[in-house]
Amino acid sequence: KVDPVEMRRKLMADFPAALAVVNKVAEMSSWGEKLPAGKAKGFAFTLSFGSWVGQVIQVADTPSGVKLEKMWIAVDVGTAIDPGIIETQMTGGAVYGLSAAMGQEITFKDGMVEQSNFHDFDAMRIWQAPQFEVAILENFHRMGGVGEVGVPPAAPALANAIFALNGKRIRSLPLSREVKFA
Repeated sequence: KVDPVEMRRKLMADFPAALAVVNKVAEMSSWGEKLPAGKAKGFAFTLSFGSWVGQVIQVADTPSGVKLEKMWIAVDVGTAIDPGIIETQMTGGAVYGLSAAMGQEITFKDGMVEQSNFHDFDAMRIWQAPQFEVAILENFHRMGGVGEVGVPPAAPALANAIFALNGKRIRSLPLSREVKFA
């Protein structure tokens, strides 16, 4: 029952680059604002492939299911060589992580994996994707990765948003087993 952003601020107090990411994504997303009924936000934060990354996602309860409205991403890669590529990697990684969270699953039949490649492990469609806003920070003392950095916090951010929306804590993936997505 502790605000997740405030908890990270306390935990990261001795890590200025990490704290800057937490503060930036909280600022970008107006974390803590009162939302209308039927809307909620979820937060997740990690050190991923040598880069600090924080994500906030806003969801809405609609007649057709939970709609992903907007995702804010703040990342500190140390030195940003090509900000355009970094932004694209953050959004692509988030889409990959959200896709896995929402509906991707490895299944077995007769002792064999049923999926043979990505054509059997489909990604979310563009109409399901939230709007993205990315901030790139350069406070960390060394360069970090950008390739998969947006993937790890996406699922927990979405699960936390669903918990904030309906009070149900989901502890297994895919979330579509228990939540209908728009």
